[in-house]
Amino acid sequence: MTIRVLLADDQALLRSAFRVLVDSEPDMEVVGEASDGAEAVRLAREQRADVVLMDIRMPGTDGLAATRMISADPGLAGVRVVILTTFEVDDYVVQSLRAGASGFLGKGSEPDEMLNAIRIAAGGEALLSPVATKGLIARFLAQEGPSEADHDPSRAERLDSLTVREREVLVQVAGGHSNDEIAERLEVSPLTVKTHVNRAMAKLGARDRAQLVVTAYESGLVRPRVE
Repeated sequence: MTIRVLLADDQALLRSAFRVLVDSEPDMEVVGEASDGAEAVRLAREQRADVVLMDIRMPGTDGLAATRMISADPGLAGVRVVILTTFEVDDYVVQSLRAGASGFLGKGSEPDEMLNAIRIAAGGEALLSPVATKGLIARFLAQEGPSEADHDPSRAERLDSLTVREREVLVQVAGGHSNDEIAERLEVSPLTVKTHVNRAMAKLGARDRAQLVVTAYESGLVRPRVE
């Protein structure tokens, strides 16, 4: 199965470099290029993109707004957004995770890191760059205060709907552990973990594992570590 990638960046030279890199891989192809967020949303729909590499700072509709639009569109439920940013941990990145991005990557990352990021996002996993640890993201989430989602009266009800085991798995996901690692920790099979993760995503209305991480911290189920 070929991963369909959309490039959204206002710098044409950078898009060209990314296109050469992506198209060099046998399991992925670039299906479109956008110079602003509005065009990215339109092309994501028209080209049936699987993953959007989204620059966060663009003229007009920026990457943050575009990510929100993609996340809110039921017709784009299968599209994963990877935010590309010069500054790997900042206010925009935190907002993009809340807006529905699967994760982010620094523009200075190695080519292999970017290709791996596309594959991880396409697989529905949470992508958090090596430079920005989950603990650091957690502290930003905690420091920024309540998001609009925190005012949703159904949040507590959805969390209450989780079984004890689903909560245990959610805590492990928020800790950045893979299904195999969680299975070993909880002494169950990886398939069982995957089932619990999928059920938790459905109950919490999460698009992917990145959103489970955000929900776990924002709801207070998991507390950020203070170093």
